[in-house]
Amino acid sequence: IELKSGILNILLKTGTVFTQVDLWLGLSYCDGKWKKVTVNKEGSVVSASMDELREQTLEPHLQQLKVNSPIYIGGIPPEIQSFYKELGPEQGFGGCMKDVKFTRDAVVNLASVSSSAVRVNLDGCLSTDSAVNCRGNDSILVYRGKEQSVYENGLQPFTEYLYRVVASNEGGSVSSVWTHVRTRESVPQNVPTPSRVHSINGYSIEVTWDKPAGVIGVIEKYILKAYEEDGPNVPITSAELADTTMLTGILTGLHPFTNYTVTLTACTLAGCTESSHALNISTPQEAPEDVQPATAISFPTFLLMSWSPPKTPNGIITQYILYMNGVPIYFGNGTQYIVKDLAVFTPHQFLLSACTLAGCTNSSQVTLFTAQLPPSHVDAPVLTVLDSRTIYVQWNEPIEVNGILDRYILYIANNEQNFTKWNVIYNSTELFLDFTIQQLFPGTEYLVKLAACTGGGCSISEASTAVTDESTPEGVPAPKAQSYSSDSFNISWAKPEYPNGIITSYGLYMDGVLIQNSSQLNCYAYGLAPWSLHSFRVQACTAKGCALGPLVEARTMEAAPEGTVDTFATVDGSKEVQIKWLAPDKPQGQLTYTVFVTGLFYADQ
Repeated sequence: IELKSGILNILLKTGTVFTQVDLWLGLSYCDGKWKKVTVNKEGSVVSASMDELREQTLEPHLQQLKVNSPIYIGGIPPEIQSFYKELGPEQGFGGCMKDVKFTRDAVVNLASVSSSAVRVNLDGCLSTDSAVNCRGNDSILVYRGKEQSVYENGLQPFTEYLYRVVASNEGGSVSSVWTHVRTRESVPQNVPTPSRVHSINGYSIEVTWDKPAGVIGVIEKYILKAYEEDGPNVPITSAELADTTMLTGILTGLHPFTNYTVTLTACTLAGCTESSHALNISTPQEAPEDVQPATAISFPTFLLMSWSPPKTPNGIITQYILYMNGVPIYFGNGTQYIVKDLAVFTPHQFLLSACTLAGCTNSSQVTLFTAQLPPSHVDAPVLTVLDSRTIYVQWNEPIEVNGILDRYILYIANNEQNFTKWNVIYNSTELFLDFTIQQLFPGTEYLVKLAACTGGGCSISEASTAVTDESTPEGVPAPKAQSYSSDSFNISWAKPEYPNGIITSYGLYMDGVLIQNSSQLNCYAYGLAPWSLHSFRVQACTAKGCALGPLVEARTMEAAPEGTVDTFATVDGSKEVQIKWLAPDKPQGQLTYTVFVTGLFYADQ
């Protein structure tokens, strides 16, 4: 159904049958009054009427009309037009409609039943002066000339105009059909300040305003904006309201306990205008947000609690409430509190509540421990000698750990160092209760202590004693033989490097013969010949056996030779004599010879 060029045109297609009804109206509808238009289909008859004017057509093959799709009033969306090209729909309707109804139904409220509306003012007609602007007899000459186009300015915004062209010559004239066109809207002017603002809560407000006066065009939407007072000239939040029939809107996204200025913006297709003044409002307080749990510096019997103000207080913090194990233990405005008389390394549940006048908000619950201490008592380890070089150590876990057991440490000392130097033989976080000490010295007394450690420190047990089984000595040293006379030796030696037990005796061998067997570390041998060569070796014995040291050789000191020196002289010529002699019977040392000659010696003159 279209109204164009003074003709009400009805096109109806059912199946393959196409029917058209044209009702000539001329400009009779352009008198500024409401016109009732009725389109009716009864059987094969299709009729159209406006006031007293009526037209109908008969189409015997017309089928029953079944409507099973959306009904478009005022125009057809572009995506639909391509499917009904044969209907030739033109631009949308420009004007006003009311009291739309269908057969056997009540009047349709377009504002409530429409699923979408494009550039439609559902609040009534915009102007009542169409009688002046569309009457053909009241038309105004816009242009006279030979051009085929003209530009007209000075028109009213958002106003419908009818144009037609008259072509004339000396023989007469001919006119075109009337073409209607509507000018664009103007930007709204004098947008009022919101008339009322009240807080719904700390995060949203309800804003009420009056409809802007003198807006020429359709208001497409309203925009509410909120600015922080004394803040940047950028809205903190805004809300677009497409239902322009409503003059009340909700603005959300605000912050509690904050001063705002609120403005109203009205928009047409030509643009938007914001109110020049704003309405001030302060949002009320709300319960805090982002309350962080309390933290603590841990001590063995107390906790030094502290906390920070909420990241989003949403008002003035009136008090903090600290809960321990579900029981409130602190009320006040401070941010520190000492929780006393606690057990060592004990877990406690803490929850912090921050309050404003609007309410309280709890933090997440945290579990905090008092600090650790060293274990109260550590039993001495149990030592079992497995052989001459191995001790098996066992121990028990402390009864009062006072924390989380972290590691065990074994310290060892032996009698060779007079138990003054303690070495760590075992240090492990694997909490085993035994350890085998290997590569020890046989026949040695050892002291072993156990340390049990927590995060608070270590406690050390009393020492346990064990003696490894003896074995034959090792590292028996070579003796030192020193001669201070021609017939004796002073022989001395040190203890074996590894006694491997208690040395029961030392034996001294001279020239393979045992000359002394005692606990002494020295021996005096005498009655020897001067400058005589002898061998010495030390033997060290434990209850498990004996071991010999290396062999050394030494000589006694020299003595004066004994006996005579037999001398033989042989004349070899007038100037030479050859002397020979025999060694004395007992040299008693390394001999050197001196030849004494008496008499005259030949000399060349």
